[in-house]
Amino acid sequence: MLSIGALRAHLLAARLAGPVATSREESLRSYRLFAARDPRVLLGLDPEWGWGEGDLLRLMADKCGVSDDPRHVSGPDVIDPERTLAALDAFAARLGAVAARRGAVLLGTGHPHRLLGFYAALADALSAAGCPVLTPAQGSSVDITTRFGVRTYNLDYVRGVALVREPGARGAGGETGAHTHSPLPIRVALGVAAGGSRGVPELVIGDHGWVCGAGQLGIEAVGLADTDDPALFVGEAEGRVAVVVPLDDAVRSDYYRPLTRYVLNRACLSQ
Repeated sequence: MLSIGALRAHLLAARLAGPVATSREESLRSYRLFAARDPRVLLGLDPEWGWGEGDLLRLMADKCGVSDDPRHVSGPDVIDPERTLAALDAFAARLGAVAARRGAVLLGTGHPHRLLGFYAALADALSAAGCPVLTPAQGSSVDITTRFGVRTYNLDYVRGVALVREPGARGAGGETGAHTHSPLPIRVALGVAAGGSRGVPELVIGDHGWVCGAGQLGIEAVGLADTDDPALFVGEAEGRVAVVVPLDDAVRSDYYRPLTRYVLNRACLSQ
């Protein structure tokens, strides 16, 4: 178990927090697009409130620790490690609560190359605690709009974690998956789950459209988000996403392992 100080040092050394690889330009562009209700950055969320660029900048300053100065328009963005640590504790509390009642869970990621191991370890621990880890609609086709037009992807599960892969990619069980922000995969999965014997999950764990898509449908959802993903933080502010952990969501996969150990320990799920 890492101490708080050691975990804080790791967050900064791995650039999970502090100055991160996500640029200020990328973040501000996302805030502009979100304010314009561009579906590419809404991630399946239908905001109830009117969110202007200034509102989003203030929200992200509060939730992540980015600069709230609109004149700051370039350079690396910054995440306050104290906010990351506090959110990891809240994230762990939600995992511990669902494990205590042995509730069904669904995990999914739009960053399979980076975050699959993180979520898979959570899936293993929750399953060992008696939580059904749902895998509905495996193999289903999902048509997703991309910058190259509409592409068809297949919904798959690797180690209990949902992802999408392009047709013809490595066969089922392989770890190759596509990067996606779309909420369509979780909508397909939940639609099938609703008609199954176990029903919909009590908790969805993930990122991007997996979290916003579930939260929009009224299902408790927790996840990770970078400074250029304002939709999750808006969902949290509006009460449709339970917990969002601010961090860089695209660093090396092994850099998330200390976070895994910390979260499982805090949730009393260490094996």
